[in-house]
Amino acid sequence: MPKTAPIERVDIHLGERSYPILIGSGLLGQRSSFDAAPDATTALIVTNTTVGPLYVVPLQEALAQRFRKVHVLELPDGEAYKDWHTLNLIFDALLGHGCDRKTVLFALGGGVVGDMTGFAAASYMRGVPFVQVPTTLLAQVDSSVGGKTAINHPQGKNMIGAFYQPHLVLCDLDTLATLPRREMSAGLAEIIKYGPIHDMAFFDWIEQHIDALLQGDPAKLAHAVRRSCEIKALVVSQEEREAGLRAILNFGHTFGHAIESGLGYGEWLHGEAVGCGMVMAAQLSLRLGHVDEAFVRRLRALIERAGLPVVGPALGVERYLELMRHDKKSEDGEIRFVVIDRPGSAAVRSAPDAVVREVLAECTR
Repeated sequence: MPKTAPIERVDIHLGERSYPILIGSGLLGQRSSFDAAPDATTALIVTNTTVGPLYVVPLQEALAQRFRKVHVLELPDGEAYKDWHTLNLIFDALLGHGCDRKTVLFALGGGVVGDMTGFAAASYMRGVPFVQVPTTLLAQVDSSVGGKTAINHPQGKNMIGAFYQPHLVLCDLDTLATLPRREMSAGLAEIIKYGPIHDMAFFDWIEQHIDALLQGDPAKLAHAVRRSCEIKALVVSQEEREAGLRAILNFGHTFGHAIESGLGYGEWLHGEAVGCGMVMAAQLSLRLGHVDEAFVRRLRALIERAGLPVVGPALGVERYLELMRHDKKSEDGEIRFVVIDRPGSAAVRSAPDAVVREVLAECTR
């Protein structure tokens, strides 16, 4: 991908936990890209077997100019490995290298690497700093920003984790050039969601440029990443945890997480499940009287154009309900959903099981 995108900065305002998101091309190998990283003696780069061979060397070389020791750990790649066993490989590496509190963890990879590295940083010696270096579109526009860290449990996705903010997020757009088409589509799901929940003008823009985004157009990707980060920064800066406003960022995720858990982690990519989940959540919003059929059709059409599934797998209506009761937004066994109150505005609402059953019957095979 040509290095044409200028460096842009979006700030997360959280008092003493504030940090910048840097977005641009050719950032990974530059020492100056990491000026906002904390001072320390040791760095541990956590990556995976897919991303490591592509990008770990330039990151190592940049960090070697700042840190006395730079270690690398490659984890197995995939959502199926977002578990206790793989998390402990990070702790094994930290302890094996004698890492102390003057250590910074660098998460080089997609959402799985970022979530696990952040959770390890939150837990090791009761907290050491970490930096997000997301290499997938989904991670750049969503999972690397906001401090949500976790691993999966067989009974629910991201059920074990912590809120722990990074010191820096570095989005090098050049890394998107090596993304498979399926991963690019998965990332677009998290971009698309920002329109219905907050900014329909951005939704209009995505509709106009979806083909260019799928083809990896550098300028269009730079705008999509920046605007997505701006919206997420606005929401997270107002509400760091998911007790209120921030929960709207989970549009489509209640249904989507059920799909991931029900099929087995890794069968569908997270973005694929979220894309399909947004269709279901939009249909629920329609049945609750908040949006019209034209909006649902429009959202579904864009999700389909992005190369994402719009019909859920046949897990069985009761199985979906069982899985969704484990969602983190549930209260006293009552499932709560992010619904669209009107295009560009979302809220968390409960819904009668009978209505949810109707949606699932309509939106699954």
